[in-house]
Amino acid sequence: MVSKELEVAINKQINAELWSGYLYLSMSVHFANNGLPGFANWFKVQFKEEQDHAHKLMHYLVSKGNRVELQPIDKVDTSWNSLLHAFEVTLEHERVVTSLINNLVAMSRRENDFATENTLQWFVSEQVEEEETAQGMIDALKLIGDNGFGIYTMDKELSKRTYTPLEMSSDSE
Repeated sequence: MVSKELEVAINKQINAELWSGYLYLSMSVHFANNGLPGFANWFKVQFKEEQDHAHKLMHYLVSKGNRVELQPIDKVDTSWNSLLHAFEVTLEHERVVTSLINNLVAMSRRENDFATENTLQWFVSEQVEEEETAQGMIDALKLIGDNGFGIYTMDKELSKRTYTPLEMSSDSE
């Protein structure tokens, strides 16, 4: 079993992952409503990935004999000034999530809970990728600026992104 303190903290992380998904779903709808289906698709895939992250943590707690306690999801923004602004919000949010994951790793180390630390290392690696991807989107959008053809081209490219479900086998934890 995971300690009660760590169980509570992981449940908070589950809520944070679900909130992340909700944020990205809101961004997806915003860009769909603004005629940018590729950007909408990119954020919809992010939404699904965040749900997977929450499910991975839920699966871990259940597998250790702990309780999952879902909490209400706080309200998210529903509009952004620009594509660049949305991705700046995304990067800042992912940095917050990285901090939360790092805090969980530190807590598991303090408790000598090596199984939980091992599970969380997957999230550490995932956060490096999340931040790098968001920064890459920001860099591309800064290069494009207000160039309509550039935005159109990027939108078409992002429409090709596909969702790959996360495996929940014992090997993925």
